[in-house]
Amino acid sequence: MTRRLNFPTLDPFLLALVGTVILASVLPARGAALQVFDLVADAAIMLLFFLHGAKLSREAIVSGLGNWRLHLMTLASTYVLFPVLGLGAAWAGGLVVDPALATGLLFLALLPSTVQSSIAFTAMAGGNVAAAVCSASLSNLLGIVLTPLLVTLFIHSGTSAGGDELASVQKIATQLLLPFVTGHLLRPLIGKWIDRHKALLLPVDRSSVLLVVYSAFSAAVANGVWQRVGALDLAVLLVASAAILAIVIGINAGAAKAAGLSREDAIVLLFCGSKKSLVSGVPMAGALFAPAQVGLVILPVMIFHQLQLFVCAWLAGRYRRQLDGQTATAQAAPAQG
Repeated sequence: MTRRLNFPTLDPFLLALVGTVILASVLPARGAALQVFDLVADAAIMLLFFLHGAKLSREAIVSGLGNWRLHLMTLASTYVLFPVLGLGAAWAGGLVVDPALATGLLFLALLPSTVQSSIAFTAMAGGNVAAAVCSASLSNLLGIVLTPLLVTLFIHSGTSAGGDELASVQKIATQLLLPFVTGHLLRPLIGKWIDRHKALLLPVDRSSVLLVVYSAFSAAVANGVWQRVGALDLAVLLVASAAILAIVIGINAGAAKAAGLSREDAIVLLFCGSKKSLVSGVPMAGALFAPAQVGLVILPVMIFHQLQLFVCAWLAGRYRRQLDGQTATAQAAPAQG
């Protein structure tokens, strides 16, 4: 009997991102049109974070908070292990690629984990879904504050752009944090409607990111992005992203074994602790970096996004097959006895 190899397919969202980059490269928005796109993108991002706050279930967080050791390990992976690796990747990458791309490698390492895909892969693999909801939600909640602080510490420190940093903090507070908190406070009023219409609200996530990517790459094209980025740069970004992801997965697997985590909790650490959020990263980059720099900074995030989906989809399928095999064996044992 031959085993059929199942390879994960390309994420449709990635195809949309690539199409948006191509559109911005061929038909970039300029002048007044770019200003309009920036305003629309800002409004879409505020709506996105408002909905994220409204979708955050307090009950789900409370139900998973008891597993504090797992959550600390996940947060340590996201905000300690990743930044250390990001610093190394940015230093090594900076010897080969454009400095803005090297900055993008470090920036992706400072982002929070994903929510939807972390939970989905955990469920697919047979992991502790309640703990995944809690870990991923905590990561994103803390990331609204931690990511800008880490960017200031590791990327903007030592510069003379104190006024720019203050403006970035104000933009994060008004564009991301305030809508998020407002949405969460209004959850008792709109939470049930949000939960019933999650499928309808998904396009808001993706369209807002696409708008920001289009306006960011429009500005980047005006500043000659494709004269600065070549095939070698893309290859370096791919290799660096693969190395970071492989090291994180390996260390988290070893840490889970050393800590004696159950199979279900080890899966949570694997998926929640090894992923980075494109949905959070793109608007944060828009708030934290100069418009001409954003396109280059988010390019490594886009590459890492597809790579993590590809690898995690394969791992989740492997865990599921192992679980199904164990279940079939356990069910067959009484019949044989």
